[in-house]
Amino acid sequence: MPIFDRLLSVFTHDIGIDLGTSTTLVAVKGHGVVINEPSVVAVNQNTKKVLAVGVDAKRMIGRTPASIVAVKPLADGVISDFDSTEAMIRYFIYKVYEMYPKMFKLTKPRVVIGIPSAITEVEARAVIDAAVSAGARKVYIIEEPMAAAIGSRLPIDDAAGSMIVDIGGGTTDIAVISLGGIVVDNTIRIAGNELDEEILNYIKYKYNLLIGTKMAEDVKIAIGSAIPLKTEKELDVKGRDMLTGLPRIIKLSSLEVREAMAKVLEKIADAIKAALEKTPPEILADLLERGIVLAGGGALIYGIDKFFEDRLKTPVIITDDPIKAVVRGTEILLEEINLLERIQVSRDEII
Repeated sequence: MPIFDRLLSVFTHDIGIDLGTSTTLVAVKGHGVVINEPSVVAVNQNTKKVLAVGVDAKRMIGRTPASIVAVKPLADGVISDFDSTEAMIRYFIYKVYEMYPKMFKLTKPRVVIGIPSAITEVEARAVIDAAVSAGARKVYIIEEPMAAAIGSRLPIDDAAGSMIVDIGGGTTDIAVISLGGIVVDNTIRIAGNELDEEILNYIKYKYNLLIGTKMAEDVKIAIGSAIPLKTEKELDVKGRDMLTGLPRIIKLSSLEVREAMAKVLEKIADAIKAALEKTPPEILADLLERGIVLAGGGALIYGIDKFFEDRLKTPVIITDDPIKAVVRGTEILLEEINLLERIQVSRDEII
């Protein structure tokens, strides 16, 4: 690290951001994760003014005039709204400024941002520009599967290979890593949001009941599983009857939820299998010893490791606190700048 940068690091705390489709997490070097909020921006369609971001924006969903809409800046791993993405990044960086005002009086921070592998160069540049306009001194972009591998403490510089599967909201990022680089990369736009959609559709067509995506997500979290439970669970699900238009409550079982999610889980398993088929035999031998590591919110589904083990005939391990794996990786990289310089997507340092 240059002497000037080393000196500046004394007066400021750098920031790591996991820019996720569903949730954005922010870590401050030396302080861990300080922000965990939905990736949602509320915008007035008439004036194009941003009214709220994160938790405040999510609270507005379904409770506002038609002129106010809740926008998800990232959809299926790509930036769908550049202006909202910039507003969201700026909001989260400013929120850190408010938490640690004394840290930022003398100098601006470095910012490491984890982005989906499917993002384009133009989109990556937009993310960098947004961070710079929010006050970053230098911006580093890193692919989420690499950040997740580092956050999971995988030995990415070893000659022996490691495999990370990051099941997020909009994408599942699958990567085989060896000698500090990605040997095989397979990103599919099938992940947690598709699981929610399948649950929503299952209830709609089986029970003639309309529910929202938030309710579908709550069902997945509460009673969703990838393998049979010792004791199956039930949950009351509230929605609108499609025939009468009136509110109605049904009892939904964990078996039904598992049936609804099965197709999506099989597609993810097929994508992992496709990546394994492209992996050199020497690395496959390493994976049989080390196992495939799962990260992201999807890794929290009960029994998902056993589900994949059964289909892939390879050990599967869920990393500690999988939701924070990517942001934990960005924080680690802030301590290891030489490694960060080597593996970042764009080597442009914007001052």
